[in-house]
Amino acid sequence: MITGIGHLGIVVDDIEKSLDALSKIMKFEKPAIKEFPEKNMRCTVLNVNGLGLEFLQDNSEDGFLAKFGKERGNAIHHFCLLSDNIEADVEDLKQRGVAMMDQKPRIGLRGKKIAMTQPKAFNGITIELSEP
Repeated sequence: MITGIGHLGIVVDDIEKSLDALSKIMKFEKPAIKEFPEKNMRCTVLNVNGLGLEFLQDNSEDGFLAKFGKERGNAIHHFCLLSDNIEADVEDLKQRGVAMMDQKPRIGLRGKKIAMTQPKAFNGITIELSEP
């Protein structure tokens, strides 16, 4: 069952610059940035009162987030809904006709099971389902 909102996924060209810019707007302790050299990506999550701001930096030329960033610049890519039974929720969404990028859950950057909808499922916005 969908239990709540987990985070907003934001594609950025430079995580440090984005965190520095946000720190001028609000005060926070800068989170650690995780490196994923095998995927040529970096990621960090800033917790703001229980809602995560997930900053994603794709350093590849042809990764799907790199393409997204080239088309739209720094922008919100997706929002995440938390699921207490992701396998069942993915099957339920598919049965209701929701177009899924992931036909079954996979392990995401943060080591949790995730599954993404196709953007067309929600008028151009991708939704990620994730384990809490």
